[in-house]
Formats: sequence, structure tokens, C-alpha cells
Amino acid sequence: MLDSPLYVLTLLTLSVLICEWLVRNTFLRHLGTALLVILFVAVLANVGFLPSASEGSVIYTGVFRYLAPLSIFYLLLNVNLASIRRAGAPMLILFFIGSLGTVAGVLAGMYLIDGSTHFGDLYPAISGMFTGTYTGGSVNYNAVALHYNVMEEGVLYAGMTAVDNIITAIWMVVTLGAPMLLRRLFGGKVTEVDAAATADVERESEEISIITLGVLISVGLASLMASNLLTEWLAAAGFNVPSILILTTIALLLAQIPYFHKLPGGQVIGLFCVYLFLAVIGAFCELAALAEIGPLAWRLLALVTVIVLVHGLVVFGTAAIGKLDWDVAAVASQANIGGSSSALALAKSLGRMDLFLPGILVGALGNGLGTYLGFLVAGWLGA
Repeated sequence: MLDSPLYVLTLLTLSVLICEWLVRNTFLRHLGTALLVILFVAVLANVGFLPSASEGSVIYTGVFRYLAPLSIFYLLLNVNLASIRRAGAPMLILFFIGSLGTVAGVLAGMYLIDGSTHFGDLYPAISGMFTGTYTGGSVNYNAVALHYNVMEEGVLYAGMTAVDNIITAIWMVVTLGAPMLLRRLFGGKVTEVDAAATADVERESEEISIITLGVLISVGLASLMASNLLTEWLAAAGFNVPSILILTTIALLLAQIPYFHKLPGGQVIGLFCVYLFLAVIGAFCELAALAEIGPLAWRLLALVTVIVLVHGLVVFGTAAIGKLDWDVAAVASQANIGGSSSALALAKSLGRMDLFLPGILVGALGNGLGTYLGFLVAGWLGA
């Protein structure tokens, strides 16, 4: 039965459903659906309910080749670049400087742990993945991972994801307490930001009709096909451009068209595809291979810690020099490290509803910028 694609797909989708329910209704909400689905499916694969990485499945191949890129495409349809200006100059400046701080942190962290030696051929890819995820979020992390086939190293990928989740959670606590502490130590003013609410910034639920579903699926598949064809054409012309980068560009261009940007259903479909992708990553986590990542565990932890600390020093240092609002700096930093949802949660926790929309907007900007920055770092280090 393990050889049946229908069985494998059923169990993967059911795993996503179970993990989402557990995160919403139990103490496991602290883990998050992304990490929980990896762990849950890893257990299923290792006890024999799902094929392992070595056994393989056409479903695994299909998810990597089609669903994972499509998830990135659908999530990026929510990035309306024209609305980013509403975030305000201080938020945008701190966000972009924070992105540069992330790059500096990746380079510093890799130098500290001698990443080129310990990660080998994956050194550029891992650098690009952490650059992407700490610029805008997991969409960028997965985009770089897909191009460099890092997901085939299931145990390493799961370890990286676990470390990422741990440090991201810790950074949420830091950014929650830092503004109050820094205001007591160094003073500072609270700057109100103009953040008139818009109806389409955060969609907590989406109703999908046959028409909208048909448009989303057909446009997504056509864009994926176009990106693959363009990659082949450019390769024949002597230019090596990742197809995922072309797909990202197509998605961002379509997102600027109001019809596609406001089309309901894309975020839900994209997120579900992401969870399916992560479920397959879990299936790639064979216990027999766990010993291989053992010595790398502390290096990964040291790497991510250095990245986030350097990023934080750059962001809050810039806020200190420019005498900017500490709350704005914290939300901008969280938009880099955790993405829109984390920035939103932080703004609520700080009692700064005026930073509600700006945090979401720069987080959305990070979803677009992170992939480019991630590939730039990976390409530079791999040259």
C-alpha cells in the first residue's frame, strides 16, 4: 500500500489537517503548524506508515516540482508594492537596513562556524536560505531551498527549520521587551504612524468560487510553465537564471494588477501547498541519518544566533543614531525575522495599532525582496 500515490497523498493531506487542528486547539500551538507537520510526518515515515526518502514516491517528486513553486506564486499575489508607501519612511528605512543587517549576520555567522568547510556544497544554498527567511519569511527560505535541492537533505533541512523556529520565537520575546527597556535607558519618543486600514491587507478567511478557483489554478500553472520555458530558453542563450526567480517576478508583476491582488483564495491555497511541501520534508527525515547532523546542530544554532544578533544590532543601532521610535524598530525587525504575521502580533502586543498595517506591508515587501536577496547571496558565495 505504501507504493500507492493515492494513499501517500491522502495521508499527507490528513497530516496537515491534524497538525493545523492541534496548533489551533492544544498547547502545541507554540510549535506552529510548519514545524509540527514536519515532526508529525517524520514519525509516520520512520514507523513505516509512509515511504521514506530512500524509498521515494511520485507524490514527493510532484510536490517538489509543482506544488512547492506554486505555493510561492500564490502567496506572493498578496504583495501590492504600490501600498508599501503607507508604511512610512522610518519603517521602510529600518526594514531595508534590517535586510542588510541580515546579510551581514549571515556572512559573520558563516565565518564564525567555518560554514564553507562544514556545509560543503550546501554552504552557498544555506547562506541564501537564511538570508531569505530573515529578510521576509519562509516563502523565500523555500524558494532558495527548491532551486538548490536542499530539501533532499531531509534531516539537515528539518534541523535548520527547528533552529529557525526556536530563534524566531526567542526574537519575538526580545522585540517585545526591547522597546520598553531601551526607552528607559536612552529615552525616545513614540511616533504615531498614519495607518488607515485597508480591506485587503489581511484576509483571515477567504471564500473561493468555481470562477476564482479556476482563474487561480490556470494562471498559476501557466506562470509555472512560462517560468520553466524561459529558464530553458535563457540557459540555451548562456544565462543561468533560476526558474523560481522568474516565477517570483511573474507573481510580483501580477500582484500589482488589482484583479489578481484582490482575487480571494490564493493565500489559502498557497499556505496549504506550503504545509504539504513541509510534510514531504518530514518524510525525508530518516532516523538512520540523524547521526549525520549531530555535529552540525550546535553550528546551526550558533549561525542563526549570530545572524539575528547582528541584524538586531544594526536595526536598533540605526534607530538609536536616527532617534527613531523603538516600537517602529521592533516591528520592522520582526517583519524581517518573522514576516507579516509576526509583525502584526508584535504590534498588537505593544499596543501600537497604528503599526498594525505598516508591519503587514513591510512584511509583504520582505516576501518579494527575500527571494532576490537570498539568491544574490547564494550566487555570490557559490561563484
